[in-house]
Amino acid sequence: MRRIYEASAYRTPDTCWWRDTAPPSAQSQLDGDHRTEVAIIGGGFTGLNAALSLANAGVETTVIDAEQPGWGASGRNGGFCCLGGSKLGSTLLAQRFGNDERIAWHKAERAAVDHVDALLSDHQVDADRHSDGETLLAHSPKAMRDLRASADDAVAIYGVTPEIILAEELRQRGLGGAFHGGITTPIGFALNPAKYHAGLARAAQSGGARLFGKTPAQSITRTGASWRVATPTGTITADKVILATNGYSSEDVPDWLRARYLPVQSTIIVTRPITQSEQAHQGWTSLQMSYDSRILLHYFRLMPDGRFLFGMRGGLRATPDAEARLSRKIRADFHALFPEWRNIEITHEWSGLVCLMRRLTPFAGAVPDHPGLFAAMGYHGNGVAMGSYLGARLADTVIGRPHRHPFPAFLSAPPERFPLGSLRRLLLAPAYAAAAFFDR
Repeated sequence: MRRIYEASAYRTPDTCWWRDTAPPSAQSQLDGDHRTEVAIIGGGFTGLNAALSLANAGVETTVIDAEQPGWGASGRNGGFCCLGGSKLGSTLLAQRFGNDERIAWHKAERAAVDHVDALLSDHQVDADRHSDGETLLAHSPKAMRDLRASADDAVAIYGVTPEIILAEELRQRGLGGAFHGGITTPIGFALNPAKYHAGLARAAQSGGARLFGKTPAQSITRTGASWRVATPTGTITADKVILATNGYSSEDVPDWLRARYLPVQSTIIVTRPITQSEQAHQGWTSLQMSYDSRILLHYFRLMPDGRFLFGMRGGLRATPDAEARLSRKIRADFHALFPEWRNIEITHEWSGLVCLMRRLTPFAGAVPDHPGLFAAMGYHGNGVAMGSYLGARLADTVIGRPHRHPFPAFLSAPPERFPLGSLRRLLLAPAYAAAAFFDR
């Protein structure tokens, strides 16, 4: 496998709250030669949703993961099931793809949230669900003016009326911090991603899908009308293959993936349970999932057990020195936004890889010039909902089933390569510097 980050970016986190609450199940390693209709490489939200949909359609499906299913981004994210998946705003979407495609995309965003909601209900998954929609908090007076001006857009785009919260109202709403107001869009919810993933795995296996852990795909080759996936301890011969590795992909499995995705580090800290009196002292007592209006945003929420989760973007390398600087940075930002919690113990810290695409939109479709090979990836930090949804929609594509759910055509357009090849992380440095300037 050939990946572009340092090896430590792909190791198992030393501490991760989700792993404490729902450790990944130990799936057996694939051994020997196997035959299946569809092989799925990657056992996260995308891969398991594809597997569940295929199994429900009676398709023989085998999932392999380089570590254990749920080890990557699906077991390291912030647990925000919300709108998103593209870095393009509504206006840019319309300019680039046309108004019909823009409308289809926004319908897909909402359908993605509904998709996860239905999975939790249908399969009786207790994933510690909470939060009524998502709140965007203004980090500056100008940002608040922009939020107020955008309120009508939510009505037109999503058919819901957002709630404007003035700065002086934040504390009484339990959202006390260094903010200048906010806006709540009543779509989405927070969850424990590890418990959601565990429920998905059970559902997929109950439907007949086979899951294997500690089984990295070393190569994918076309052999006649089939694909041969080679692993360290065996092979899979499949009619069709789905790539569902996202930011944890390898540049050479297959070679087509080279430079078509850009992994970006995201770091999360979790505190010890914060008492009710400590919550009241800071003025943050709400279970609302929230994020701020910075380009290099912070995302955070109080969880049902009283712990506080706080995450941020911004890492460029996974060396020990770089990780130490990032650890200091996330603590400094946390204390700046929530100064009354400066002495609250932080019990867990980990990082994961978000996946960006050059067009700033996800991809879910057939790989050109590779008959029977498909991929879904690039959710731009919103993979709980969109990664799940596009995994299921890609399953429709694989078996030739017409899409019964919103699916804009641009999602199946092959992704372009980033410049600089394996050095493409260098593109992030000036982007981060510009973001830091505008976030002041």
